[in-house]
Amino acid sequence: MAKFEYVFKRSGAKVPFRKERISNAIYRAAVAVGGRDKKTADILADKVIEYLESIYKEGYIPQIEEIQDAVEKILIEQGHAKVAKEYILYREERNRQRREASRYASKPSDNIPWAKIWHVLDWAVLHNLHTVESLNKRIGRDEFPHIVHEAENAYEQDITTAAEMIKERINEIKMVFVTGPSSSGKTTTTIKLEQKLKKEGYKFVALNVDHYFFDLELHPKDEFGDYDFETPYALDLELINKHLLKLSRGEEVKIPFYDFRTGKRTLNVTPMHLEENEILLIDSLHGLFPEMSKDIPDERKFRLYLEPLLQMKGNDGKYVRWTDIRLIRRMLRDSAHRAYNPKQTLEHWHYVRSSELRNIIPYNSEADFIINSGMPYELPLYANKMLKYFTEWEKEYKGDPLHEDAFNRAARVKKLLESIIPVEDDSSVPKDSVLREFIGGSIFKY
Repeated sequence: MAKFEYVFKRSGAKVPFRKERISNAIYRAAVAVGGRDKKTADILADKVIEYLESIYKEGYIPQIEEIQDAVEKILIEQGHAKVAKEYILYREERNRQRREASRYASKPSDNIPWAKIWHVLDWAVLHNLHTVESLNKRIGRDEFPHIVHEAENAYEQDITTAAEMIKERINEIKMVFVTGPSSSGKTTTTIKLEQKLKKEGYKFVALNVDHYFFDLELHPKDEFGDYDFETPYALDLELINKHLLKLSRGEEVKIPFYDFRTGKRTLNVTPMHLEENEILLIDSLHGLFPEMSKDIPDERKFRLYLEPLLQMKGNDGKYVRWTDIRLIRRMLRDSAHRAYNPKQTLEHWHYVRSSELRNIIPYNSEADFIINSGMPYELPLYANKMLKYFTEWEKEYKGDPLHEDAFNRAARVKKLLESIIPVEDDSSVPKDSVLREFIGGSIFKY
């Protein structure tokens, strides 16, 4: 047992010292470079603790940076140069994000699709939906159904534009990727896009990349037993790329099968090949991640990125965060379709956000077209459905150093939702709306 009882986080909070945090950090870095040996990660974590105990006295409370320095040292000394490099790069990236956060207002972020944002903001101003105050005024005038109609039309126009762009390149495209961060509405958008193109006589074959998950026991997890499914390295990227290349050449492959009940994957299960006039349709978080389709020429791919790029200022003068919209969406979906408690979704969200900031959002500039799936009218519905829960979570997590992230998100979302006039009646929301993917009542099967 380590002689350290606590560790200081960057915020100054004192939390229990746990070996699992070290071994999991090492394992996640190993997974990123193709390694999946948890036993070795545990051994290396022991060596890190041994080293720390050799240089610090009994009762010392190390800083998180001191532990990270020790991890880097041990990885290099033990001959794990690739893992050490990945660990160092990840650490530097997180530090960069923290620095940039304090300068956000004065320096544009490379992660934001500015051209698209301008169009979304222009639309919001034109429809008097650019502030919570103006949204509330329109709701107060019984204009909620009209707001729904306006927002849905804008979203449908985006899908129509994407379909037209695909048609223009139909003779060279062999696969269409629909991608974006969690709960952006990829499934509904994929269905709608396919419907529009099928009406034009084009044929699509869907590839479910979930079947390429590695076995559950190989996934990284934290000291709470929470698995990290959000990283692209949870998928067998090498096999996906290999299969995509063969399919693009008209060759047959055998798709694996992943059993979510057992957490086990079986290889070579379902035969698949593309006919001359068929296009592969792929709905995936990581469709823009380079390793997934690195051997497929760009001219053979159409990459569609979507995110709820809502442009609305709250009463505090700050724009509503897209990640908060997606958090609520995922809570509703997970609760309805995956028997996952919304509280668990909140506690897990730091994994979601960390992975997408590193592995999804930075690649949105590679997309051929960007769709805005954000609906101004969804906020009043969430104020009705979710405010009481965020109020409870703010109280529960206050002062808990192990759940600082959950507290900050809960407090921020609660403040937003309590400023919006709640709407209970969602009958004006179309049954094929992207929002139905999350609030229920869709005509589509998910």
